[in-house]
Amino acid sequence: MAAETKLVCSCGGDSAAGFSFRRSLSPLLASSRVFFPNVTSDQRRRQLTALAVVKRSPKRIKYSAPRFTKEDGLTYVAVDPSGSDLWKLDPVIDLLKQGAVGVIPTDTVYALACDLRSHSAVERLRRLKKIEASKPLSILCRSFHDIDTYTTGFPRGNNQGLTDIFRAVKQCLPGPYTFILTASKALPRQCTRYGTTASKYVSRKNVGVRIPDDTVCQAILEKMDAPLIATSVKSMRESEWILDPVVIADVYGPEGLDFIVDAGIRVADPSTVVDMTGSSALILRQGKGPKQPWMVTDDEDSGVKRKELTLNFV
Repeated sequence: MAAETKLVCSCGGDSAAGFSFRRSLSPLLASSRVFFPNVTSDQRRRQLTALAVVKRSPKRIKYSAPRFTKEDGLTYVAVDPSGSDLWKLDPVIDLLKQGAVGVIPTDTVYALACDLRSHSAVERLRRLKKIEASKPLSILCRSFHDIDTYTTGFPRGNNQGLTDIFRAVKQCLPGPYTFILTASKALPRQCTRYGTTASKYVSRKNVGVRIPDDTVCQAILEKMDAPLIATSVKSMRESEWILDPVVIADVYGPEGLDFIVDAGIRVADPSTVVDMTGSSALILRQGKGPKQPWMVTDDEDSGVKRKELTLNFV
């Protein structure tokens, strides 16, 4: 099979800056080293995004309509983490609303994400990362309003000693925490097909919710009509997060990934996962978010024993 790699850039006129990478199916061409020999990650990023930073008239940026024809290529958009060029995200928003699956930055690690209302996109995300239906996903929310819509909300206290911790939670979000809550009927069924063996037999399902404290991620969420389903980006062979978007393009591009938003290299520090569905706020994974006084660990929890979860949360 003939080997061909084509880099297409559209800039100027009424089109938005972007890139498409078309590769043959040859496994020998899966690595970027074939096309960019003897270059560092930073040098390759500059090669990939050199034309994406072409200046355009502010008026043309405001009124131009991004035109992307999604075939078998990968759309690669590089943005400043500070949010100074968020106009570049418009094509990504269009792709997400069309059912695309891509990679976006968060305040922790990079996330594979898609529109939670697109059944086909959610299933493709699971296949792309090879996640079984019994494994967890989370939703990236714009605000507490989204959390109230797609879950039954945070505990408000009861007569068994559980205090109202909603005010305490508000101090953690936006931030590097994933809170597991009971899903409401508004959340599509394919988004909650997971849990421990015991939870498969209960009528109610749970979901992890996040409000990331990241300018680029928040800009994407604010332009969507609903939260995004998300899972962390890890190596397909090792349980390690991939922190460089250039490497993510090499690994997941040939697998059918639709787009990548490059906001710089991240640090291997995922969110702290807290289960709020029991009698206490139980930390399932200690991550970037500090342990709060009202949270407990496995050793401190005196309630029902809970089985260890394989976490894919961002």
